[in-house]
Amino acid sequence: MRFFVSGMPGVGKTTLAKRIAEALREKGYSVGGMITEEVRSGGRRVGFRVVALDTGEVGRLAYVGQGYPRVGKYVVDVEGLERVGVPAIRRAIESADVVIIDEIGAMEFKSNEFVRVLGEALKAEKPLLATVHRRYVDRYRVLGEYYWLTPENRNSVFMEVLSALLRVLGNENAGY
Repeated sequence: MRFFVSGMPGVGKTTLAKRIAEALREKGYSVGGMITEEVRSGGRRVGFRVVALDTGEVGRLAYVGQGYPRVGKYVVDVEGLERVGVPAIRRAIESADVVIIDEIGAMEFKSNEFVRVLGEALKAEKPLLATVHRRYVDRYRVLGEYYWLTPENRNSVFMEVLSALLRVLGNENAGY
């Protein structure tokens, strides 16, 4: 079962992915993959980091500065993504109960290795929760359950996705 979540910036896509991971762990399931987080300085976003869900390892994904490849004002650190995020997804495919990918977007697509491991995750017979940048929604919404996250529905989407994942995982008490 695949779940794809999209929405406007700041609506809580990453928070939803983290909450789902935490709730599944509380139920005894292993969760792997990657989360991307903002890096802020002086109240301003200055980049993004990638965090492996299984090890907590952190790598740089993007930063404001000079260089290539670029997405908007950010320089994408392909090596950081490939050192931390790609192996985290690969480990999740191999051994976790659930794979989480936050996010599928322009920065991540700068890495051919990310594109490969995303393909592996989509083919795997493993539950997948992925957040998707709004510009890429049409590519992924047809591949599984799709949710457009808003401040008004984020708690109900959390409950719906978590309950569905628990059912897929065979938890008879899928209510949360």
